[in-house]
Amino acid sequence: FADLVLETWDLQCERNGREHRTAEMGCQQLVVRRGQPFTITLHFSGRGYEEGVDKLAFNVETGPCPIETSGTRSHFAVTDFPEESGWSAVVQQQDGGSLSISLCSPTNARVGRYSLTLETSTGYQGTSCHIGDFILLFNAWHPEDTVFLRDEDERCEYVLSQQGLIYQGTRDYITSTPWNFGQFEDDILSICLKLLDTNPKFLRDQNRDCSRRNDPVYIGRVVSAMVNCNDEDWGVLAGRWDNHYEDGMSPMAWIGSVDILKRWKKFGCQPVKYGQCWVFAAVACTVMRCLGIPSRVVTNYNSAHDTNGNLVIDRYLNETGQEDRRSRDMIWNFHCWVESWMARPDLASGYDGWQALDPTPQEKSEGVFCCGPAPVRAIKEGDLQLKYDIPFIFAEVNADVVYWVVQHDGSQKKSTHSSVVGKNISTKSVGRDSREDITHTYKYPEGSEKEREVFAKAEHEKSSLREEDEGLHLKIKLSEGANNGCDFNIMAIINNNTDTDRVCRLMLCARTASYNGTVGPQCGMKDLLNVTLAPRAEKSVPLCVLYEKYGESLTQDNLIKVVALLTEYQTGDVVVAIRDVYIQNPEIKIRILGEPMQKRKLVAEISLVNPLAVPLNNCMFVVEGAGLTDGQRIKELEEPVEPQAEAKFRLDFVPHQAGLRKLMVDFESNKLTGVKGYRNVIIAPQP
Repeated sequence: FADLVLETWDLQCERNGREHRTAEMGCQQLVVRRGQPFTITLHFSGRGYEEGVDKLAFNVETGPCPIETSGTRSHFAVTDFPEESGWSAVVQQQDGGSLSISLCSPTNARVGRYSLTLETSTGYQGTSCHIGDFILLFNAWHPEDTVFLRDEDERCEYVLSQQGLIYQGTRDYITSTPWNFGQFEDDILSICLKLLDTNPKFLRDQNRDCSRRNDPVYIGRVVSAMVNCNDEDWGVLAGRWDNHYEDGMSPMAWIGSVDILKRWKKFGCQPVKYGQCWVFAAVACTVMRCLGIPSRVVTNYNSAHDTNGNLVIDRYLNETGQEDRRSRDMIWNFHCWVESWMARPDLASGYDGWQALDPTPQEKSEGVFCCGPAPVRAIKEGDLQLKYDIPFIFAEVNADVVYWVVQHDGSQKKSTHSSVVGKNISTKSVGRDSREDITHTYKYPEGSEKEREVFAKAEHEKSSLREEDEGLHLKIKLSEGANNGCDFNIMAIINNNTDTDRVCRLMLCARTASYNGTVGPQCGMKDLLNVTLAPRAEKSVPLCVLYEKYGESLTQDNLIKVVALLTEYQTGDVVVAIRDVYIQNPEIKIRILGEPMQKRKLVAEISLVNPLAVPLNNCMFVVEGAGLTDGQRIKELEEPVEPQAEAKFRLDFVPHQAGLRKLMVDFESNKLTGVKGYRNVIIAPQP
């Protein structure tokens, strides 16, 4: 027999991409999911393949030092039926000189970039030929993959959806901001693989790191560390919270991960400036979805940052309601992290499912700024000793807050204040633009028997500050929406739930604030030295907060923190109430003109009205949307936008993907920043 001569071959990128749900990554490269067969075609010249005469075998290798024992190299022959445990190759059909072969990886294969080599031999003669590279991802569709997710709608949302909503604002006024995850956009997959190859564990021991890339727990931990740069590890983002972002991008200005990851690669893996918690979480979510691990961004309102691990956050206020003697413990208005779905064979049973991963640099874990994966189930059950970092997240959702009022003589008075931490834990609903509340997955109902059991297990003495019916009550209400550029009213409402007259001092103070709990200058205040309350009576005290007072010092988080202190003269008891007011930005209006169809031009008309009493200068719109705009589109307006006038522009774009898409817009100017808007567009497939 003459030698078998391989002439050409076809990796069938398009067909395999469709079947493996990776088609949106483009058909320039073969991207497949583990445990699922993919087909390649070989064309021989001279004569066709003859079974029994010709032997065919493949070599797959990943990483710089492929070794069989590390699972990073495999050599396997073409056989009649698929191999159960390892890689396999089976002849599918033969047509003259062309041969279709179905290849399949094991469900526990290492993910990453592989090279594929074909070895042919006839008699004693053998040749080998490199026939290309492919990328292997985790497979949420395969029941034996550790990231298997049963529900198809959930797989679509948490693996395939390139856009989403991230919840921000305050517990009393939850807002959502659109985000372009863009995990299938050009070059993002190769950047995610570069991130794995830049991580310190890889640089320390390449063989060991690559051999562990079959484990989503390991990958999640690496990604959590690599999204921040606090370990001088070539991480993706630099965090900054001090409202000085002039030498980079303000964290509020981003609308997607694609721009951030591309900048990181372009500037030689230098950290991109600047991120805050939702930016870190969203970028980690993009990387995890890109690698095939189901992931979502979650937001915890009134999130405790407990630095000394005692599950108590001590705050000190002076008599005017101003923070005093800052402890390092903080209550963040909200804090975002990622949940990724995976089995935990490294733990006892019962902890599979959603795992919390937090890439925002806060505390070190095993010497590195990373956090998780922590089984959400373990957080709920108070199993603090399990891997990884459960005590820190347990505190974020369960810590107690104690407000100490420091009197002018230096003495401290413990105030009563109802339970506040870990509220309205939120994520985007599956398949809809609404909020799903997942608080119940992190904690049992407040005051329940189960909650007491968990706290006992976690050695957490919950202070018994249940709202007592007796005594004085205080709460802060917002009379109507607070819009940027307008004055607004807040009310302190005092109830005397006793049978005697009470005489009190009421101190009301408003300050501009950042979402991580730090406050700026005062922008409204009232001090009433003589508030008399009849038995069982209620009193409302208004405070008007003026734009001319808050406008200059409002941070890009658009928050105003209102503190009320009610001191009863007779007993010296102090009641504290705190309310975070979110200042609403104007709405961005987006109109789509034309019939939305793949590869056909569309026009978006984008506008916003300046609500302030001053002109806006240096106005800029930034637009992006996976599958819609090719990357980012930036429009700088030449003229200032006068008060109550409209900033407006038209954008032409050609959608290259069909299906439901989000067009996202960010507006920046000197006085109004980080204004977001989006529009859902359903793109019909090309006829």
